Amino acid sequence: MLASAHSSELKEFGWKAPCGNMPAAYLTGLLAGRRAKANGVSQAILDIGLYARGPGSRIFAAAKGALNAGLTIPHEETVLPKAERIKGEHVSNYSKQLSSEAETHKKRFSVYLKHKLKPEDLPDLVAQVEAKINASQQETSK
Repeated sequence: MLASAHSSELKEFGWKAPCGNMPAAYLTGLLAGRRAKANGVSQAILDIGLYARGPGSRIFAAAKGALNAGLTIPHEETVLPKAERIKGEHVSNYSKQLSSEAETHKKRFSVYLKHKLKPEDLPDLVAQVEAKINASQQETSK
């Protein structure tokens, strides 16, 4: 294996949000892509097997991360999630919508709140972790 990454590794870069969402998939793909580039890999093929995945799903968010890391991966642009979803803006906006319903908000975002993360701050966290991943991989490739 030339490179891999697991979403649980994101915690090393300051990730406090759940690891099963769209931004975490993107960041995991970015981390794997950066590691692949550091090991001399420049191209990859996304093989999801026989599983039907809709456009914009987490697997394509991971692919977008690998693409942003610099890998060449054959793909259709239409399957990649929109930047707003990768950044977690949909979570932030939904949290803002529910802010007037305290109990519902608390229930829906309990994992975020447990880790002392305001869901509205998710886009900022994504940007911070993305910068740390990029910086750490640039250091290891020197």
